[in-house]
Amino acid sequence: MADSSFDIVSKVERQEVDNALNQAAKEISQRYDFKGVGASISWSGEKILMEANSEDRVKAVLDVFQSKLIKRGISLKALDAGEPQLSGKEYKIFASIEEGISQENAKKVAKIIRDEGPKGVKAQVQGDELRVSSKSRDDLQAVIALIKGQDFDFAIQFVNYR
Repeated sequence: MADSSFDIVSKVERQEVDNALNQAAKEISQRYDFKGVGASISWSGEKILMEANSEDRVKAVLDVFQSKLIKRGISLKALDAGEPQLSGKEYKIFASIEEGISQENAKKVAKIIRDEGPKGVKAQVQGDELRVSSKSRDDLQAVIALIKGQDFDFAIQFVNYR
């Protein structure tokens, strides 16, 4: 019988992020505490730009956006938000969506699978994802449970289980 396998990836559905951003923009335009403070959120190229006239307000915009991401099932570990910066009279926060598992993070995950996972499970880095394979599907289920139990500083999903 051929080996069973699955991939560990870090991907974000761009459309879901866009929907969360649109919902946050709508809430910001309607909420009373954001009236007259110039609060806004929008795409700026590949980054997300949040603006307001005070540091507290721009952090509140970020908080609204994060709550919308959570409701849409997107891990906040995928959101890389900077610190508020003063630009003229406006405070701005630039945030980006992190995708893909870096080489060193993939190596960390592979080491955990080798050290703590069942014997006979192989993990190999393939670009920005990690392929895990084994003869036993039960071993793969054990690896998924092991990885879910770990706390990584990046978002992970399991795809292509076969």
